[in-house]
Amino acid sequence: MYASAAITAVTVQDTRGVHAIHEIPAAIVRDQIAYVLDDIGADAIKIGMLGSAAIVHAVADALQGHARDMPLVLDPVRASSSGTALLEDGAIGALTAQLFPLATLLTPNIPEAEALAGIPVRNTGDMQRAGERLRASGAAAVLVKGGHADNDVIEDVLVSDEDARVFSAPRLDSRNTHGTGCTLSTAIACGLAQGLTLTHAIERARAFVQEAIRTAPGFGRGHGPLNHLVRL
Repeated sequence: MYASAAITAVTVQDTRGVHAIHEIPAAIVRDQIAYVLDDIGADAIKIGMLGSAAIVHAVADALQGHARDMPLVLDPVRASSSGTALLEDGAIGALTAQLFPLATLLTPNIPEAEALAGIPVRNTGDMQRAGERLRASGAAAVLVKGGHADNDVIEDVLVSDEDARVFSAPRLDSRNTHGTGCTLSTAIACGLAQGLTLTHAIERARAFVQEAIRTAPGFGRGHGPLNHLVRL
């Protein structure tokens, strides 16, 4: 499997936080996507940090023209693991209107689900209700991730046209969780690209993330990276 990335921003960051962000011009982002899809194509797409309404519009334009029928996993990233804002408040409306309807799966964490759905999320029932609200905004399915809850067991709730399903796994005692949500959504997109069902793709991705956290190398003085090479 090959991968190609369209860069939306260049960040200055380490395991302790994000120290600076330089946004790529929207036209360059649009053309990165359009030219790669026209030339090489894709089996699935994953969207992460977008930053601004201008970038949201550019990505939506490119996908509307070149990727209408591809599986698309949208991780509505609003902040980094260290709390730095990665999406302007003014971009949320554009994100909801333009990209939610293209999404095969939306993967908000609890704070993102609260902000996007407009309701407090305290338990799995709330997670399901938030997922249902976000599905009503156009996404085909929503996986509300429970890592921000203060529980010994992490529960993610999938809301789709097949009803709701809860995925559970024990919480690992580790500080090496930098980019966990990004890794999960990317792994799900890889599964969809390989033809897995959505449920199977989520199950496999969650198992991969668990093992990547468990075997993380422990780099840095803050939240270290996962072991993304664990399967190798």
